Amino acid sequence: MTEPVFPEGILSLKRSGEIPLAEQIYRGFREAVRTGLLRSGTKLPSTRRLAVSLNVGRNTVNTAYDLLQAEGVITVRTGAAPRVTEGLLPEGSNARPMADAGGPRLSRRGQTLSANLRGEGWAYRQGGLQPGAPALDLFPYEEWARCLRRAARLERSADLHYQNFAGLQALKQQIARHLAAERGVRAEPERILITSSTQASLTMLTQVLTDPGDEVWLEEPGYLGARTAFSGAALTIRPLPTDGDGADASKMGRLDTPPKLIYVTPSHHYPLGARMPLSRRLALLDVARTCGAVILEDDYDSEFLFEGRPVAALHGLADEGQVVYLGTFAKSLLPGLRIAYCVVPDILVAPLTQTMRNIGCSANVQAQAALARFMDSGAYQKHLKQIRPVYLERGTLLAETLKHRLGNQVEVAPLTGNVQLTVMFREPVNDIAVALAMQDRGFAVSPLSNCYLSEAGRPGLIVGFAGANPRQIEEGVDALAGLLGADVAC
Repeated sequence: MTEPVFPEGILSLKRSGEIPLAEQIYRGFREAVRTGLLRSGTKLPSTRRLAVSLNVGRNTVNTAYDLLQAEGVITVRTGAAPRVTEGLLPEGSNARPMADAGGPRLSRRGQTLSANLRGEGWAYRQGGLQPGAPALDLFPYEEWARCLRRAARLERSADLHYQNFAGLQALKQQIARHLAAERGVRAEPERILITSSTQASLTMLTQVLTDPGDEVWLEEPGYLGARTAFSGAALTIRPLPTDGDGADASKMGRLDTPPKLIYVTPSHHYPLGARMPLSRRLALLDVARTCGAVILEDDYDSEFLFEGRPVAALHGLADEGQVVYLGTFAKSLLPGLRIAYCVVPDILVAPLTQTMRNIGCSANVQAQAALARFMDSGAYQKHLKQIRPVYLERGTLLAETLKHRLGNQVEVAPLTGNVQLTVMFREPVNDIAVALAMQDRGFAVSPLSNCYLSEAGRPGLIVGFAGANPRQIEEGVDALAGLLGADVAC
């Protein structure tokens, strides 16, 4: 076999560049080997000869050769010329061809997890009237910045290492105080786990508490984040009927296959906004007790109550271990903080803490430290007190504008709280098409029908108001009025 010959002129050096000459030589040889220009076993010039050829110092070439030898690209032996390492193949030459040219195939689980489980028309991009979006113009940026600076300056302990998978103790203590005072939830800080989002909490709990094929109950219409978590765990989802008082477990019939989990939003039903009365909460607890199910209580938007007194959380009424309580700061502060929490039974603290370490759903420690200071200073309660009346004013304006502009074409859900409201169409309307058209016009509303498990879901839109100003509300309602009279709504 003919010995491979070193090709002249494979290196081109930039004398005035920022990259040192030795590194340029190293990169050039490595690229030539990668592409096959320098074949396995090729004899390379001596350091003296290459230095003369390139008009560089010999030490420069020595440095480049040392780097190549350290990576196994070339072999250097005393008394012999350096060579490209024997058996070294060009990149990709020994790769086995894929079954098809499309690349790796997703598993069945991967196909489920990567699918758009929220359905067509669900708004992913930012825009006016976006559901779930708090008011950016009301956020106390300066106070928050001070808390962040203090956290960055003072948190120099082991807390910043590989500890606190389940959350920072200081923040857990603040959340425990807040829940006891505001929601009747009494939990030791050790039972509070800090996650990056409610979606992360749901995914973790679902993976730990169920097996594929287990049955879960989900409100209909219901929160799509819960549906995606349940679908990703390959669970059997059974719709839990709702009405003006929220979820009604008495309509579930026989319990031949009892559920492992029951997901509810009793404070403000998502997306219709109903508040579950005490009698129905107690009835739900009885059903769960009978079938041995764990209730996932998502205390959705419990911070925003526009009328009446808040009803005690299910967690405060339940037996030990019967309810897992879920909360987040995404609506009361900002979604981008990526801080949520769940209150779990004692028996689940250790396994869920280990699970959080295994799957990596922990929240940023410095952000947690800043939030703990923010709450301890009273700034959090002050912020809630300031935004509640503004949210009520904006929600009332949206509801009145919809009723005035659209009249009998729509039914607007009662404004009891929340950061969005639901608009239901009285006539058959393709709400997905309307939502997409609204998004094209800069309004990130979402179709109500996507929240139903059955195909007979009621058409409508979920419309945010917390971050909306009067002009956005007026222009958004005008856009919707125009679409309802056009072909797109048919």
